[in-house]
Amino acid sequence: MTTALRSAYLRGAGGTPFGRHDGRSALDLMDVAAAQAIESSGLQRNQIDGVLCGYATTLPHLMLSTLLCERLALRPQYAHGLQLGGASGAAMLMAARELVRSGRCRNVLVVAGENRLTGQSRDSSIQTLAQVGDADYEVPNGASVPAYYALMASQYMHRTGVTSQDLAEFAVLMRANAAHHPDAHLRTPITLQEVLASKPIARPLSLLDCCPISDGAMALVVSAEPAAQGAVAMVGAGQAHRHQHLTAMDDVMQCGAAEAAQRAFDEAGLGLDDVDYLGIYDSFTITLAMLLEEIGFAPRGGAARRARAGDFAPTGALPLNTHGGLLSFGHCGVAGGLAHAVETWRQMTGQAGARQIAPPRHAFIHADGGVMSSHVSLILSRED
Repeated sequence: MTTALRSAYLRGAGGTPFGRHDGRSALDLMDVAAAQAIESSGLQRNQIDGVLCGYATTLPHLMLSTLLCERLALRPQYAHGLQLGGASGAAMLMAARELVRSGRCRNVLVVAGENRLTGQSRDSSIQTLAQVGDADYEVPNGASVPAYYALMASQYMHRTGVTSQDLAEFAVLMRANAAHHPDAHLRTPITLQEVLASKPIARPLSLLDCCPISDGAMALVVSAEPAAQGAVAMVGAGQAHRHQHLTAMDDVMQCGAAEAAQRAFDEAGLGLDDVDYLGIYDSFTITLAMLLEEIGFAPRGGAARRARAGDFAPTGALPLNTHGGLLSFGHCGVAGGLAHAVETWRQMTGQAGARQIAPPRHAFIHADGGVMSSHVSLILSRED
């Protein structure tokens, strides 16, 4: 006889502003975000019985999750750290859901933060991130993360007809969204012409096609019981891992995103047409275009057309990254991706302030790690 799986809800969220935090360590930032998440959940610290912590390149501690628990005066019955690149945040939420649904834990704190902007030198940051490349065939050639994505972008643009002006649409949209968020790293509006004229970083990607490096932290509480603000359940989740390195990618048209998404939709019993909000990983403009198209929210080569038509705007049919995404809200490692989930929860519970849209009924979140290497999809549903 099988036992029905319990529901798992996003119950509370917290975070720091993204940008520059001189003198504040990764632990300092996570402390603030975690405290806010626990407070907004309506729980006491002694009710947190699980902790999942994302890695931090500026704090390579062997036992980061328990270090954080000590800092926060938490004594959970379950704790561990997780490393899956940019997909880590969504993967931690999926793992927290499984802990709650299995009955192992009732209230799991998911937290990540990093002082990536001020806690390490520019050269150190570039060198650290470049290690996602193959140690024998990619790293020795001096490639950076933007270079890996630029190589992938060249192939994708050649095969689909996507242009640099198409990609620029997403940089402009994300900046427009960030302008309404007081905690966003970059809030000054930009134009298509400014994106196209910005400094080349790794052709065909320019400076404004790339996310900034930020300091910041984000946290969420996943619980067996919903929050007073509203019941937002994680009703579907899926993963796919087809490769690690760019040189091992079989096909830029099939990176694994569609597989992860389909698993999440199958579990939730929903389809693309049911979704009314998107939180999609956007480390680069090409990342966002490729994910929207592979998952099916736009036809191949057609994501920019939907953006130009206003479909992905806050007032459109399918609002996208209303906080500004990685491209403008900012990117501080694992917390950068986790911010998509925090914004989604706030929108679904009516707590997004000046940028609040009609609270979504079903939201889709997707994150990728590496160079479109690891994919995690989540589906959230608001229960009346």
